[in-house]
Amino acid sequence: MVNEENIRRARVAAENCAGAVVVLDSERRLIAASPDARKRLPGAVSGNRLAEDALASEPEILVLFLDSPPELSAYQELRAGFTAAVSHELRTPLARLLALLESAMLPGSDVGELMEQARREVENARELIDDVLFLGELETGREVVSLGRTAAKPVVDEVVDSLADRADHAGMTLVVRADDHVQLPLRPRMLRVVIENLLANSIRYAGQGTTCTVDLAETPHGAVLSVSDDGGGVPAADLPRLFERFYRGDQARTSRGTGLGLAIVKHIVTSAGGEVEATSEPGEGLAIQISFPTS
Repeated sequence: MVNEENIRRARVAAENCAGAVVVLDSERRLIAASPDARKRLPGAVSGNRLAEDALASEPEILVLFLDSPPELSAYQELRAGFTAAVSHELRTPLARLLALLESAMLPGSDVGELMEQARREVENARELIDDVLFLGELETGREVVSLGRTAAKPVVDEVVDSLADRADHAGMTLVVRADDHVQLPLRPRMLRVVIENLLANSIRYAGQGTTCTVDLAETPHGAVLSVSDDGGGVPAADLPRLFERFYRGDQARTSRGTGLGLAIVKHIVTSAGGEVEATSEPGEGLAIQISFPTS
């Protein structure tokens, strides 16, 4: 229980806080708010529950719990870990970029080639930032993942066509085996993101001379979308962590990529009521299957 003295102290501290801060109890009732927070949340009343969507619309507000709910420490740990991972991942391309720019200033350096490498590092950092922001949008509810149903084959064909040159450069053949009548409970944009990330993962890691197959079918249990390749596969130790943010196995660490693509896929699919599963045997490729049970 929160005692009156703690409430009084929280209100005094909030009143004198220069930033936007709100203090809630374990049931999300508003205890105190700083002047800046009150300006941002004009409808917030002490003693009333503060809706999560209200806070989501004001991401600069710091939320403190005077009597922390049981799950809060786990959430804070997760958020801190995610922030640290983002910082670490951004440092890598920035460090390489700085080294390239310093090399370009040396006498006799190939400035054109070094600038091209620097451009690729900037693109890599931008891709990471875009993925982090997109995942943040999904998790705060600012993107509606599932809204109606989408005919899947036209989206699959569109994505495959857009990635054909990239696959050809990687020495991969793309094959589509799709039922024209399959519909999936995803918005077209979300379905496109799912397919792009799955295909990009195979193109990046499967290797030269491989084939990636997109299967789309309606089964007695629901619609199934799978993307499989016949590349080197994933070691058993890596498989359970494949959908974790920023997780990359030994092979993946030697290649560029944000480490967020499969995490985004899982978040979209599960948000729409589906399931995603990865199976692999070393030397026999990787298969990722997405299923949406019949409602």
